[in-house]
Amino acid sequence: MAVEIFMPKLGMSMKEGTVVEWLKKKGDKVKKGESIAVISSDKIETDIEAPQDGVLLDILVEQDETVEVGKVIGYIGQEGEQPDDQSNETPQQAMQEVAVSVGTIEPYTAPRHMLRVSPAARKLAREAGIDLSNISGSGPKGRITRADVEKAIRLKQTSLQLGNEKQTIVETSPITTEQKDVTVKPVTGMRKVIAARMFASLQQTAQLTIHMKADVTELLKLQGQIKEALQDEPDVKLTITDFIARATILALCIHKQMNSLYQDGHIHTYDSVHLGIAVALENGLVVPVIPYAEKLSLKEISKKIKELSIRAREGKLSSEEMRGSTFTVTSLGAYGVEFFTPVLNPPEVGILGVGTVTDMPVFVGDAIQKRKILPLSLTFDHQVIDGAPASQFLATIKNYLENPYKILL
Repeated sequence: MAVEIFMPKLGMSMKEGTVVEWLKKKGDKVKKGESIAVISSDKIETDIEAPQDGVLLDILVEQDETVEVGKVIGYIGQEGEQPDDQSNETPQQAMQEVAVSVGTIEPYTAPRHMLRVSPAARKLAREAGIDLSNISGSGPKGRITRADVEKAIRLKQTSLQLGNEKQTIVETSPITTEQKDVTVKPVTGMRKVIAARMFASLQQTAQLTIHMKADVTELLKLQGQIKEALQDEPDVKLTITDFIARATILALCIHKQMNSLYQDGHIHTYDSVHLGIAVALENGLVVPVIPYAEKLSLKEISKKIKELSIRAREGKLSSEEMRGSTFTVTSLGAYGVEFFTPVLNPPEVGILGVGTVTDMPVFVGDAIQKRKILPLSLTFDHQVIDGAPASQFLATIKNYLENPYKILL
């Protein structure tokens, strides 16, 4: 009997999902556990795996279509079989099985015929002409990652160079100038969600950005001292982001107005800090949340940031882990950017942008010294907060960073 493929429920709050891409065509043979489609919801992209061996009998929901959770999007059965409206399972049972199949995270080495491939890796392989069946995945359950494909591309290029092989490109049909110079692709999946939210953010809020510099020379010295003192604890590696997060949390506890959401004409001010940490991915940006961050020590915050960042880059975050933030920190320091204008993550009323640390000559008394300077950019919603209290909040963060011992208290 044909088995229904349902739109899975990836989180408690998920109500609908979008089919980003079908990895198999109608009539293709599939193996149990093989990725057959990519779906997305709330910035999460994940694969749907075949529940059994067979043939993809029918596709009911085409690429870029959005449907409710629990809706049948296709059928798998035996060759020549007709999809049956009846199923041995309830939609809830089937959704649970699909959700389990896309969310399992146990160590596993996939057999050759059961290819598990991240969407970004599949796209890169297709563009580079790489046969995925010849790649051993380094991800969970043998999943092929973008890094695996990039490695295969380098090996292929090296092989071509050593063999002194030449490739000849033959045009089989006329190509217009426009086709040569322009690549057109639809906005789908995570990029589509981000585009909609950023547009809505700028339309619905009165955003203003102010800038300030913090002298983090002493903070970096303290970071080095802690690193040396904790050499016997390799799991504890405090980064400057950890200190910035802790300073921001402490400042939000003092300036509670900044720890607010603006919804339906009402300002919701929170006593607890639910801190969002922006994480850049290959195809977009996600903001995992550290709930009740004011209750955590610097060490616990550091551990939480690292865990969430790893889960985000592996595509393992649930929608619940990206909801409920009251303030966000985002950084472009790793890319050499100094000041920039971060865009609010509504309904939050504030977001802190962090730039790269630079060496600058600074007067200390009458002497000029080389100091480590950190650029900070605060965007806030002027509907809720005025410039003076926003400046006071940013100055409090600066004070914590320039007097790092206060962060440890």
